[in-house]
Amino acid sequence: MLHPRHWLTWLGLAFASLLVQLPLSWRHKLGDKLGAYLYRQSDKRRNIARVNLRQAFPQLSEAELELKVKAHLRWYGRGLIDYSVFFFSGRERLLEQVEIEGGEILEQAHSQQQPIILLLAHSVMLEFAVIALSTRYESFGSYKSSNNPVLDWMIARSRCRFADFVVPRDAGLRPLVRAIQSKRIMIFLPDEDLGLENAVFAPFFDRQKATLTTPARLTKLGKAQAIAGFVAFDEAKKCYVLKLQSMPENYPTGELEADAVSLNKALEALVSGYPEQYMWLMKWYKTTAEGDEYLYG
Repeated sequence: MLHPRHWLTWLGLAFASLLVQLPLSWRHKLGDKLGAYLYRQSDKRRNIARVNLRQAFPQLSEAELELKVKAHLRWYGRGLIDYSVFFFSGRERLLEQVEIEGGEILEQAHSQQQPIILLLAHSVMLEFAVIALSTRYESFGSYKSSNNPVLDWMIARSRCRFADFVVPRDAGLRPLVRAIQSKRIMIFLPDEDLGLENAVFAPFFDRQKATLTTPARLTKLGKAQAIAGFVAFDEAKKCYVLKLQSMPENYPTGELEADAVSLNKALEALVSGYPEQYMWLMKWYKTTAEGDEYLYG
């Protein structure tokens, strides 16, 4: 990891270690400036966000849509800057900056010794979910390795300050099912479009989206309770809030399409509360259903 090709990453981390000393308001102002810069300079990011937001909010005028794109990139900039907090801030300081809404859902399942899978949507502040859980629960996560080994190490190291361990996504289902039975809460990111392997089409903001069947299969194999979640920064409370929502009582039903629909409905409901903080820069619809136009050309 000390190869010269990674020196720029190390320099960025050194800069991030300084940012953590800034007050919250200063960090977020800096994030706003970073987001404004990305809006001006990154056509690719701007266009992906615009396409996704147009799909999710078809009623918006062009001017309103552009304001949404700018707002999202500002929050994305804030999220990037707040990685400095996740990487370098002290544990006690971090625990003071998180809350859980809907914690009674977790508490009920936990009190009944029920294994739990948290189906966490991709938000710009998603890393704060593991911190919020660590206030009362043990957890572990499934992750996708980064192409940058320095960042991969840093993210895994930071997550493991609050989670017991992390499992690479390519390890398969077996180690995940064993870990679920340990009664730790499993954090799983279910909304990425990874193609149609282990996925089916289901509507997400009124368009067919390749939706993973893995969450339903893990819930069934682990005899677990699935709970949907979303992390947002609450400007009124000045803290990071993990918002939880119960999945339908009969989830998973065993019907792949029906379970995918339930998952996407739950995530939509959570995203709609803080739409600018969802990760609209990801190509949620890159796998195209028959009859649909490819959106990212």
